[in-house]
Amino acid sequence: MDMKLPVPRAGLIVAIAALMLLAACSSPPEKSAGEGASKAANATSAADVGGLDALVAAAKQEGALNVIALPPDWANYGKMISTFSEKYGIKITSAQPDANSQDEINAAKQLKGTSRAPDVFDVGLNIALANTDLFAPYKVQGWNDIPEALKESGGKWFSDYGGYMSIGYDASKVPAPTGMKDLLKPAYKGKVALNGDPTQAAAAFNGVVAAALGNGGSADDIAPGVQLFADLKKAGNFLPVDPTPATVESGQTPVVIDWDYLNAGQSEKLKGKLDWKVVVPQNAVVGSYYVQAINKDAPHPAAARLWEEFLFTDEGQNIWLGGSARPVRADAMVKAGTIDTAAYAKLPPVPGNPVYLTEAQTNAAKEYLASHWTQAVG
Repeated sequence: MDMKLPVPRAGLIVAIAALMLLAACSSPPEKSAGEGASKAANATSAADVGGLDALVAAAKQEGALNVIALPPDWANYGKMISTFSEKYGIKITSAQPDANSQDEINAAKQLKGTSRAPDVFDVGLNIALANTDLFAPYKVQGWNDIPEALKESGGKWFSDYGGYMSIGYDASKVPAPTGMKDLLKPAYKGKVALNGDPTQAAAAFNGVVAAALGNGGSADDIAPGVQLFADLKKAGNFLPVDPTPATVESGQTPVVIDWDYLNAGQSEKLKGKLDWKVVVPQNAVVGSYYVQAINKDAPHPAAARLWEEFLFTDEGQNIWLGGSARPVRADAMVKAGTIDTAAYAKLPPVPGNPVYLTEAQTNAAKEYLASHWTQAVG
């Protein structure tokens, strides 16, 4: 997602090879897919399987689900996984929780045809748009509550949870920043970290967009964002370390540009240990949602579809909210009175009007980063 992750992933090829070896040599035979699961492989909604109850039965018959790149402390994914597994009695194999969005795609291609391939994806929009040929169209029962701009009309991908770019900082070590350009000041020397590589990780990608907005650019012109990071590097302020909960707690990364829900999660986790504060920078409010998709070659097609159904229930959406992420069905849930109001009220305030990149803007920004990021920042 990424780094969806707060950690880099070295040795991905080795890990994939190991998984493939396990799949070929040491995996016990799985349960027969059965008629319900066979129907699920081509189902574009629960109705195609015979309804939600039939989908549940088919998923239980499969008895397994493979997910990838889902850190347990990312948007409350630990609770999401355990709740789903306990609710349906389905064993979840969570591979490479520190992976990023591009790694998910790479793993799906490398493990295609094996029982270890990921069943579902949770990726940034820029990665999703480049890989729709890998996705199976499916519309969850909460489909109509998802805004049109946040889903692919045929169901190949659909937004689920999101937030805004923010600056998390240790208030005992640095002054409170209000905007992205504040990070150029001497007080931030050797202290500013970005969550990942923006050419591969959605969090870092949107961090550069936020930097562009805060440095005279726009959603159509992210060059000033790349320039700001080049200036941070030149000033010695940019810290080329992928931030993790451990680097934050140890003080190695005192300033982190990342999603507000991840920075807010650090504030809760480190309460009493570290004065970690979060600010959504003025004039640089970038909003984005991570998107869900089903692997068209999913080894557990019924469980994959049931997983997506669960994520979009009120229960699943409130689990995101418990992790300070903003559920995509929030507006509908507020109207229906099903949202966790206490958790909703705790979300960090957002100043000004958020900017959401269109598909065209996302593609253009991605191309610009591919051509300029490494040369300018490294």
